Amino acid sequence: MKILKVISVFAAVCILSAFTVSTTTTLASDGYKVGDIATDFRLKNIDGKMVSLADYDDAKGFIVIFTCNTCPYAVKYEDRIIDLDKKYASKGYPVIAIMPNDTDMKPGDNLEAMKARAASKGFTFPYLIDKDQKIYPQYGATKTPHVYILQKTDKGNEVKYIGAIDDNYKDAAAVNTKYVENAVDALLDGNSITETKTRAIGCSIKTKKSN
Repeated sequence: MKILKVISVFAAVCILSAFTVSTTTTLASDGYKVGDIATDFRLKNIDGKMVSLADYDDAKGFIVIFTCNTCPYAVKYEDRIIDLDKKYASKGYPVIAIMPNDTDMKPGDNLEAMKARAASKGFTFPYLIDKDQKIYPQYGATKTPHVYILQKTDKGNEVKYIGAIDDNYKDAAAVNTKYVENAVDALLDGNSITETKTRAIGCSIKTKKSN
């Protein structure tokens, strides 16, 4: 009887442990959903200063974009990202760009390369490095570029949109639907966002365990 009891207890512990690991993994990989409150971060900008969302007292929200130097998709969207910041920063929705790749895997995305790219393109927004790769998993970002529109609320920065910038990464002139612009315009007008989630198109975020 004692042996059976010990076995039963051991089995229960194993099941509970497996459930806990599985649940933790699922939560970590899922990231934010529309309606979630995003926690703030503090990341190094290309100018060496640490930047957090709390620094923007006058912002109504943020266009957080995970992007990089080396992904062809991200490069295609650079001018459009610059245009988003020029159009919406003054209206209260600045672009906050975050480079999520592991720089050992992608040396072309290291801080010096980020500085050079930002200077050559004339970035008007912060270009932060997620050096320890702790922020992009919180958001659930999987691609570069991957966009998260946040709106300041009494509860915190609420996620209002997740996905792509628009529906044509190849050619800005051939875009039919500007997802990010439509979403921010709706928020500014006090309306509901028609499409709150779209599929991000881009390169996979690089970690030491992936290629």
